[in-house]
Amino acid sequence: MDTADFEKLAERAIRRLPRAFRARLENVVITVAAAPSRTQARRFGRNLLGLYEGVPLPDRGVFYSGAMPDKITLFKNNLETGCRGPAQVEARVRHTLMHEIAHHFGMDDEELLEKGLY
Repeated sequence: MDTADFEKLAERAIRRLPRAFRARLENVVITVAAAPSRTQARRFGRNLLGLYEGVPLPDRGVFYSGAMPDKITLFKNNLETGCRGPAQVEARVRHTLMHEIAHHFGMDDEELLEKGLY
């Protein structure tokens, strides 16, 4: 799948996220990269599917302002690996987005499972 098709699929996955998640995303940009950088791969593993970089909402104090947007990067090649078509890629993208957005909210995987969001 080319990058443009992958980005459309990711946009659809974002639109299908629970409304409560989408409505509370503040100062976040979502990007697509082919693969993790060398630094990211060394730090988090070369099979990284997504990465949240920023200040989680619970950690933002009264002096939080003027900050660059938080960033969620989806790693296209890794997300596509092992998938047998666009539906599987979209499901993997959605799951990865939920995981990375949870970091933005200061949540972990256990909380996502408890809330039935995974």
